[in-house]
Amino acid sequence: MSDVQSFAEQRRREVREKAALIGIDEAYISLLVESFYDRIRADSELGPIFNGVITGNWDSHLARMKDFWASVALSAGSYSGQPVPVHQRLTQVTPDHFDRWLRLFGETLNETAPHPDVPDYFMLRARRIAESLKLAMFGVPELKARGVTGTL
Repeated sequence: MSDVQSFAEQRRREVREKAALIGIDEAYISLLVESFYDRIRADSELGPIFNGVITGNWDSHLARMKDFWASVALSAGSYSGQPVPVHQRLTQVTPDHFDRWLRLFGETLNETAPHPDVPDYFMLRARRIAESLKLAMFGVPELKARGVTGTL
């Protein structure tokens, strides 16, 4: 094993250990994802968007999201999708939808967290993901307003 591989494996172990100390494991991620998407489906703004895209294939979507969040929160490496191109195809999504998504995610975390540090642990990551997707989908509004083109 190379030094880089060894360092990466050590880092993954540290992430998993930190998460375990505050009760984040695969079982909690499953609860979080299931609870969150129950909330999404019931939401008057986001529900129709998700239901229109997922079209009854919720089991597959939930499994993919559990893998995604396990990779994000536990450095599990179980997710191999490409979220940017998938989200770029969603023409009905606006930047405000990301704020609503984050609010619902935070509410779900606050209701389900096994430890007081869990909401901050996930929300730090969720905000970064939301900002990254918003940039990929909508660019930087301040630059567009000044007529700057191209990508960062």
